[in-house]
Amino acid sequence: MRFALTRRTSLVVLATLASPLTWAHDFRAGDLRVDHPYAMPTRPGLKTGGVYLRVIRNGSAQTDRLVAARTPVAERVELHQMRLDGEVMRMRAVPDLVIPARGEVALRHGSGNGHHLMLHGLKAPLTDGQRFPLTLVFERAGELEVVVWVQTPSRPGEAAGSGHHAH
Repeated sequence: MRFALTRRTSLVVLATLASPLTWAHDFRAGDLRVDHPYAMPTRPGLKTGGVYLRVIRNGSAQTDRLVAARTPVAERVELHQMRLDGEVMRMRAVPDLVIPARGEVALRHGSGNGHHLMLHGLKAPLTDGQRFPLTLVFERAGELEVVVWVQTPSRPGEAAGSGHHAH
């Protein structure tokens, strides 16, 4: 059986394959799924930045923990917890992040209370459209390399990575 594509069909297929919206932006390690790693652009001279994950889902019957992360774009990565204390946002490094069995955890920008990955010693500013590797280290699932997309929120006041993908 031969399959023939018309010129129009060929163009549609090529456009679909080339479209960034068709690219998967979730990553798996065992029963863990990490969806949409993203960062916001940083200003020149700024040596810190944040990485966020739309969600980490644990399909296992066992709890896992995110215990470390590393990337070539920064000297070190720390797991941080944010907490709104009255009018003041407090942030502190934490040793790990529990991913409950059959549960999920979000690391979202602008969430008020929550977690993120803090990049310290950025080697260059993070720029809109840039992508970079980040290795997440889980206690049970092991290491997982993800690709972080640097993106500006599509609407003022909206966190990057919220709503539909902006890439």
